Amino acid sequence: MREYLIAASILSADFARLGEEVDNVLASGADMVHFDVMDNHYVPNLTVGPLVCEALRKHGVKATIDVHLMVKPVDRIIPDFAEAGATYITFHPEATGHIDRSLQLVRDSGCRSGLVFNPATPIDYLNYVVDKVDMVLLMSVNPGFAGQSFIHSSLAKLRAVRKVIDASGRKIRLEIDGGVKLENIREIAEAGADTFVAGSAIFSAGNSTDPRRYNSVIQAMRNELAKAK
Repeated sequence: MREYLIAASILSADFARLGEEVDNVLASGADMVHFDVMDNHYVPNLTVGPLVCEALRKHGVKATIDVHLMVKPVDRIIPDFAEAGATYITFHPEATGHIDRSLQLVRDSGCRSGLVFNPATPIDYLNYVVDKVDMVLLMSVNPGFAGQSFIHSSLAKLRAVRKVIDASGRKIRLEIDGGVKLENIREIAEAGADTFVAGSAIFSAGNSTDPRRYNSVIQAMRNELAKAK
């Protein structure tokens, strides 16, 4: 039986109340805090840096922080996020000239490492570094913006990566990011994912004045995951 984890993406949170938002979503049952780090270079948007990660740790956040780097090049920023308190650091193979070296840099910095594959990026890279990754993140939208619709062909890609992970015999998490919501989370799990990034599906739920407003949507997601075969 797989352990399913829900990672709340702060990209959809209210940044004016970020510490409170993260406290509430974790209290409501989210397992991880997901950072979408964009540089207005590798992707056409600009979001957050390591100072925000550090601020959440100083605020008292103890949960796993899952940092997805959509930046190019990646090596300069990896140690900064590690020092700021990241748990996982994942990056795109296109964003580095030396995938193996960048993965090792993540681990040498004290974090768990991972690769991210865009919808049209082949997964062949994984065959050469499967012993150096703790997570594989599949994008089920094109990176750069929140609130996009799930790309259905990602399910076949999930199945292919699941086979690689299972054949390796290693404990590697398989994460999906983009368009994950209550209506499709079970199907995504059945394709092989065990970690689910959800942003707008969670943070847009309920009355903004109710600190418990995220409970119902996260519990509903868990109920769907419990039905996955």
